[in-house]
Amino acid sequence: MESTVATDNSNQEVWSGGGKKPFAASYGKMMMWFFIMSDALTFSGFLVAYGLMRFKFLESWPIADEVFTHVPFIHGHFPMYYVAFMTFILIFSSVTMVLAVDAGHQMKKAKVTIYMLLTIIGGLIFLGSQAWEWKNFINGTYGAVVLQDGKIAQFVDNEGHQIALSDFVSKANSERVQHTRSNGLWYVKDAGELPPYTLNEVVTSFNANPDVHLRTEQIDFDVKKKTVLSKAEASTYLSKATDVVMGANLKVNEYGKTLFADFFFFITGFHGFHVFSGILINVIIFFNVILGTYEKRGSYEMVEKVGLYWHFVDLVWVFVFTFFYLV
Repeated sequence: MESTVATDNSNQEVWSGGGKKPFAASYGKMMMWFFIMSDALTFSGFLVAYGLMRFKFLESWPIADEVFTHVPFIHGHFPMYYVAFMTFILIFSSVTMVLAVDAGHQMKKAKVTIYMLLTIIGGLIFLGSQAWEWKNFINGTYGAVVLQDGKIAQFVDNEGHQIALSDFVSKANSERVQHTRSNGLWYVKDAGELPPYTLNEVVTSFNANPDVHLRTEQIDFDVKKKTVLSKAEASTYLSKATDVVMGANLKVNEYGKTLFADFFFFITGFHGFHVFSGILINVIIFFNVILGTYEKRGSYEMVEKVGLYWHFVDLVWVFVFTFFYLV
């Protein structure tokens, strides 16, 4: 006697072609969510690692308000102003993306085109601003000296405000030559460009100027500022100095802990790559909208899918902004 197995064809819907299961999401949208979740875990790992290192070196970690102080075309000390502007632009681009998706649901091609264009412009402004911020971070502002133990010592005025080497250092009348393989030993090359001043010029100018003081990486948590040394203590520290540093790279930076620059380049660079990728995808979708591709399909779901990615990139920046600039 053969057994008969009853089947319910209504529960055997094929997911391909934009089916409604699971979670009433199409295959493409579900795969985008899977990608976003995996990428979120990657960024989480990076930020947790940053948090652990910052906690480990809490007493000597650079103060963000003293590092990110630049505003384009304006000279002065404006802590976090431009970073806040960048954040606003990226969040605003998320708003325009929401409007583009909503217009797509209403099958309004003209509005989708406008809002997608605004989203792309916002992304380009943010990416350009991030490149400009990197340039300033790499070039440096004030300059500092490196001690024998690898720590950084910076210079301040009587009020405790950091000052640049160019504000007090006098250059000696001696010519300095960049050491390359074609100039000297063929197997030896100077790392990077020469700083604008020699260590001897910095030390001599410091000793000759009573209004210039030295401060260490160590943070005084009572006043939330770095420790300023007396002239006698400063002379002892400078006797152990090994080099002059301007700006930041992966080996040393004028702001303090080298790890700070390492994490900054890696995490903000990784996020910047995501923004760049998002802009490219948005541009492709934008031209498809203009060509009427989604009008012919009868659905603007592709706009919605790229919108999910764009919102994720914006949300990640909120965490990066919080970890690097606010906390």
